[in-house]
Amino acid sequence: MAAIDWTRATKYFLLMDMWKGFRLGFKYFFAPKATLNYPHEKGPLSPRFRGEHALRRYPSGEERCIACKLCEAVCPAQAITIESEPRADGSRRTTRYDIDMTKCIYCGFCEEACPVDAIVEGPNFEFAAETHAELYYNKEKLLMNGARWEREIAQNLAADAPYR
Repeated sequence: MAAIDWTRATKYFLLMDMWKGFRLGFKYFFAPKATLNYPHEKGPLSPRFRGEHALRRYPSGEERCIACKLCEAVCPAQAITIESEPRADGSRRTTRYDIDMTKCIYCGFCEEACPVDAIVEGPNFEFAAETHAELYYNKEKLLMNGARWEREIAQNLAADAPYR
């Protein structure tokens, strides 16, 4: 006949494992919460965060895009479509700049390829839509995004400049 392990029997009888579980539960119940109340609180974003696309302007108000079409060429999803025409001064500017956001994979290649920082991926990640047409961004929508997020975009580009 086997000897009785009194220590184990006592722990079993007094439900010690259950009390340890209660103690652990109460410890985390009164601890500060690690979650955020999302719509009202937002966590920090990295300066390199790639969100909604935007076309930027120079401080003078002129569009930055020089229609070099590097972003269109480098896009692996072929989400960007650009058409351009020469201006009276001999420079080229875009007449059409479209991005199909349902195709975009947010790789950031367009932003890296742009020699004048015209196309950027801004800090906005809340741009859900109900139809496909709402996620087809034309030049006007992209310029509007650039105007709306210019301050944040400029800060992010300045913070990321040492690593470029």
